Amino acid sequence: MKSRPISSGHLHAHRAGDASYRHFIEGRSLGVLGWALALTLGFAIVELLAGLWSNSLALLSDAGHMATDAITLALALIAQIFAKRPPSATKSFGFGRAEALAAFVNAFAMLAMVCWIVFEAAQRFASPQAVQGEVVFVVALIGLMVNLIAAGILSRDKQSINTRAALVNVMGDLLGSIAALAAGAVIYLTGWLPIDPLLSVFVSLLILKTIISILRESYHILMEGVPPNIDYMQVGADLAMIDGVLSVHDLHVWDMSAGQPALIGHIEIRDLQQWPAVLDAIKSLLRDKYDIDHVTLQAELPPMVKE
Repeated sequence: MKSRPISSGHLHAHRAGDASYRHFIEGRSLGVLGWALALTLGFAIVELLAGLWSNSLALLSDAGHMATDAITLALALIAQIFAKRPPSATKSFGFGRAEALAAFVNAFAMLAMVCWIVFEAAQRFASPQAVQGEVVFVVALIGLMVNLIAAGILSRDKQSINTRAALVNVMGDLLGSIAALAAGAVIYLTGWLPIDPLLSVFVSLLILKTIISILRESYHILMEGVPPNIDYMQVGADLAMIDGVLSVHDLHVWDMSAGQPALIGHIEIRDLQQWPAVLDAIKSLLRDKYDIDHVTLQAELPPMVKE
């Protein structure tokens, strides 16, 4: 008798009572990142040309900022396209973590840009260079408007860590535009050149804290860390308190993608006939108290019962 062929779609199917998480990301708007990418890339070119013409580090650093953002927004867009793909025969968990991976890469790109700006500013402190303040002011004002529009577009998607990382980049650009605006005004009115590198360093330090936060969060997801809103030890204690459970071991809790926790573990019970009732109680507890509905548990008998 021949066995029926099994498709990967059948193996990934969820039935009644299974987790609601489908291993792919729904509700992500690709248009949000697409529009932000077009605005950022277009103005990065404008700022680069203006920065070279005016010899302003504030404008050049902001142009580099925006060019980096354009690359990271492109990565974010590609990641969201991948995250929408369903699980396959080789990627049984789907591609949801592509968002965390893109956020991790984006944060490192921003960190490299901050280091470059600080290094270049140190050079300018040692050897101040003439800057066309009026050009810097006008271009920075336009850049401020562009970044406000881009930030408004990205803020519509608050669920994705990937989009939030991209928003951090744009907010860095926004601060960069404000710094360039102030630098242009001060240089034009007073001729004080150190304001250009000084404000560049100030903006870099302001966004450094947020970059580190994004790095930490995305790294935690990629390393399958316990979600920050879940107390791992308390989960184990709560499961052990359920009627019929003798002990809990080999327990793991992690995020399959941002905001999608999962749990696996071994539950020791005295009688396997109690397992359906115990499993229902466990699922109710995890869903109601910890918002975990992707649960995989193995029932086991204690050693003496096995013998």
